[in-house]
Amino acid sequence: MQEHRNLTDREFERQFETGTLDPSLFTHEAHLRLAWIHVTRYGVEQAIENVGTQLMAYVTLLGATDKYNQTLTIASVKVVNHFVNKSASVTFPAFMGEFPRLGTHFKELLKCHYSVDIVNSEQAKQVYLEPDLVPFC
Repeated sequence: MQEHRNLTDREFERQFETGTLDPSLFTHEAHLRLAWIHVTRYGVEQAIENVGTQLMAYVTLLGATDKYNQTLTIASVKVVNHFVNKSASVTFPAFMGEFPRLGTHFKELLKCHYSVDIVNSEQAKQVYLEPDLVPFC
C-alpha cells in the first residue's frame, strides 16, 4: 500500500491544496486519487479546474513547473471521470481494485485517444490538446 493511502481523502486533498503534501507521496496513483476525489466531490468540469490550478500551484511551489502538462492533467481527469461513471466503488482503494489498469497501463490507455505522445509534447504541456483518435466520453 502506498503511503498517500494512509491519509484520509480530506487530509490528502487539504495537503495537496495547501502545498504541504510530501512530494515523495505524489506518485502516479496519487495523481489518480486527486482526480478521483475531485471528480466524485465536485463533478468533472470543476475537477478539471481544481486539479489544474492546484497542480500548477504545487509544481510551482516545488520549482518544477517544467513537469506540468496541461493535456495530461485534463486527460487524466477525463479518464478518471469515465471510469467513475462505470464504478460502483465509494472509496479510492476500491476504485483502483475495480480498474487496476489505471495504475499499471495508463499511458497505453492514452495512446488509444492520441496519435501524439502527449507526455513529451511541448505543445501538450502548454495547452490542452483534444484527442485526435477517440474522444473522451
